[in-house]
Amino acid sequence: MKILVTGAVGFIGSHTAERLQSLGHDVIGLDNFSDYYSLELKQLNAEALTQKGITILKKDLRDDDLASVLPKDIDYIFHFAAQPGISQSSTFEDYFSNNIIATKHLIDFAERCKDLKLFVNIGTSSIYGLEATFPEDYVPKPASHYGVTKLAAEQLVLQKSREKKLPACSLRLYSVIGPRERPEKMYTKLIALGLKDEAFPLFEGSDKHLRSFTYVDDIVDGVVSVIDNDIKVEGEIINLGTEVEHTTKEGIETVEAVLGKSIAINVIPKRPGDQSRTKANIDKAKRLLDYNPQTTLLEAVKKQVEWYKANF
Repeated sequence: MKILVTGAVGFIGSHTAERLQSLGHDVIGLDNFSDYYSLELKQLNAEALTQKGITILKKDLRDDDLASVLPKDIDYIFHFAAQPGISQSSTFEDYFSNNIIATKHLIDFAERCKDLKLFVNIGTSSIYGLEATFPEDYVPKPASHYGVTKLAAEQLVLQKSREKKLPACSLRLYSVIGPRERPEKMYTKLIALGLKDEAFPLFEGSDKHLRSFTYVDDIVDGVVSVIDNDIKVEGEIINLGTEVEHTTKEGIETVEAVLGKSIAINVIPKRPGDQSRTKANIDKAKRLLDYNPQTTLLEAVKKQVEWYKANF
């Protein structure tokens, strides 16, 4: 099948594109190569995908001429592209244009793909709010511009499903870690600073935060499992992540154990909108997709350290 992956040179998008290609699909990756974070890392990911025969197109979804550069015989769309995370350097306009306007343009293109089996929106646990421990029918209470705009994007997609104009679902992902994680994210930064013997900036009180740290391959397992389950997932919101919780402090200690050294901590002021707890409720994913993430935190960190040392 012909599959479009947006945000294809990013962290989870690149892993998903690779998995889909390994399953025998014809994968087209689209990315705007934003400089929000390291272009070196994005180029590294792009080269890895290209070497495996995946077509990478440089295109910004905020442009409304997608039909001029993309084929219309697409079977599946996996929409990862977004303005990510909670960042004080990102404006509301950044989140609005990259998460809402871009998604609307992609939906407009998708409606022209007459053979499209499923539009898979990639959502986030940030949609739930300061605590994300709930089933999918819980009323969202996002507490950041990121969460608000990702909720809006999700609803734009599901609106088309409700109108019977576009087969679609949305997957809400939980605290994904592993190789290719963004440089500013916790584990990549911990590993980098630990190897350099530099202090890690820890938001005040966040050492007690609880997270469903989920290895990227376990996330990708769930993402690609929607293929050929179109009828089951049509119109659905589905959580993907591990049910196992760890504190940020335990995460730091795990990196220290793998590196074999202590990491100095520099406590900095709290970050507005940061979640105090995420614990993936995956009952629906188990029922619809037979989803069963298994990678432990220690295994995930070991693989991420190996990747970092090999590339940086």
